[in-house]
Amino acid sequence: MGKIYYVMGKSCSGKDTIYRRLTERHPELHTIVPYTTRPIREGERDGVEYFFVDQERMEEMQTSGRIIELRSYNTVRGVWNYFTADDGQICLKENSYLMIGTLESYQSMRDYFGKDALVPIYVEVEDGIRLERAIGRERKQIRPQYEEMCRRFLADAKDFSEDNLMRAGITKRFDNVDLEQCLSEIEEYIR
Repeated sequence: MGKIYYVMGKSCSGKDTIYRRLTERHPELHTIVPYTTRPIREGERDGVEYFFVDQERMEEMQTSGRIIELRSYNTVRGVWNYFTADDGQICLKENSYLMIGTLESYQSMRDYFGKDALVPIYVEVEDGIRLERAIGRERKQIRPQYEEMCRRFLADAKDFSEDNLMRAGITKRFDNVDLEQCLSEIEEYIR
């Protein structure tokens, strides 16, 4: 039986880089592309980072019972939805997977597939470093959205609170101060 190795962490903790590097180093782990109704960002590609769908398509999938987990965020640019669908991407009888998401989505996936199927990989970084990374990333955008960056930063403090981590059963943490060391520790953990 396969596993879903689930990478998560606060924004700008380096989880996207870690996820990308793990997919490169471990092609035996299949990836799961989530869905979103938010606008595509510069450099993103439909079907790679996300499947970008409109509200109507999301509601069709929800009505047909194909949504495993759904999160909605009231952003400074409107409500953005993120979700994982039962769309044929996941077959635990045949494969193991690498996925990236939030603590909330991890818990929903665990509830759907069972506790033994999900392996949490929680990445953390000191908040000051994360904030510096976030500002640097926004500056590179054609239209920086500092308000949204701040909203995400503050929301992460609540979403990944110690109480929420404890309730989700997250006990192992990976400190991403040194990327290569962090990757090495994660790879040892998932062997």
